[in-house]
Amino acid sequence: MIQLTRLNNQPLMVNSDLIKFVEKAPDTVLTLINGEKVIVLESAEAILQKIVAFRRNITLGLVLHESHDATTTAAGEHGEDRRPAENAKES
Repeated sequence: MIQLTRLNNQPLMVNSDLIKFVEKAPDTVLTLINGEKVIVLESAEAILQKIVAFRRNITLGLVLHESHDATTTAAGEHGEDRRPAENAKES
């Protein structure tokens, strides 16, 4: 979701996956995949930046989450050695 502003200065949260078109007219008009149109104060470029940042955060969050899961699975929640005691002594 990205936060935009209606013409009456009221905030609006929009699911960016539902945006079909962003048009520059005198005002910025979003056309959603269901055909609904929303007029907002932000420029088309600002909306694009918000969408890219939102998707980047999701992607980075997934990468960090997967990396954290791999680390905790291999080494335990706090990085401790989870090998059986007889194998740990061999190190």
